[in-house]
Amino acid sequence: MSYRTTLAEVLTRAVAPCAELTGAEGRFPRGAVTAFGATGLLGLTVATEFGGAGLGLPEAAEVVARTARVCPATATVLQAHYTAVAVIESYGGAWVRGEIAAGRHLSSLALAEDGTGGYGEEAQLLTPRCTAVRSGGVVALRARKRQVVAAGEADSYLWSSRPLATRDGLSLWGVPAHAPDLFVPARPDAVGPSGSATSTVLADPVLVPADAMLGEDGGGLDIVLRTVLPWLLELRAAAGAEGPRLAAADVVRRPVESLAPS
Repeated sequence: MSYRTTLAEVLTRAVAPCAELTGAEGRFPRGAVTAFGATGLLGLTVATEFGGAGLGLPEAAEVVARTARVCPATATVLQAHYTAVAVIESYGGAWVRGEIAAGRHLSSLALAEDGTGGYGEEAQLLTPRCTAVRSGGVVALRARKRQVVAAGEADSYLWSSRPLATRDGLSLWGVPAHAPDLFVPARPDAVGPSGSATSTVLADPVLVPADAMLGEDGGGLDIVLRTVLPWLLELRAAAGAEGPRLAAADVVRRPVESLAPS
């Protein structure tokens, strides 16, 4: 069965029946997400060797676009998930990739922070204030991440911080949602479609293993520029949402130095 046929069935059977309630009452579309997982659509872009469909951004954009017509909240959750998975596919471990492919793992983005200033939304993703302090094999991450989709509902977050040891760039982490000392306020942020559970996530601090780093220390800036932003902007465009000021093509063409804070 093709992913298009599977998607049509999921939209009819699981997404459409709860879409009105999701929008009206702001309930997270857990049933829809579960159906996407059970049918392999959460693992759409995971490599086939780990049980995924091995597809890419064009197919993910089609899934998001068709879902957005039925339930904007579910489409927003998929945008964050597929973007995070694009990074996990390149830098994550075999276990988490297998869990995503099996439909048991929903990921999201915890990249934006207040007070980063300059250049609009893209600067909030490129200049994290989150500190990272290593003690042996454990790293303490301290931050207030905002506009996190599926906050308290996802299984992990793609998290950004200042580098551990290098002066420039940023570092990326896979932070388990069940990690102690992660806090999601009861009242969600007044952003994002109703039901998308878009909220602030606080880490004061959260402790993660040092090997939870995705990519090299300080190398996350290039990953955000070349993977996160192109995926996120393309998926937002597919859903018909208003994205950041930069176009995806501009993101990958513009030199890193021109986006870094002065």
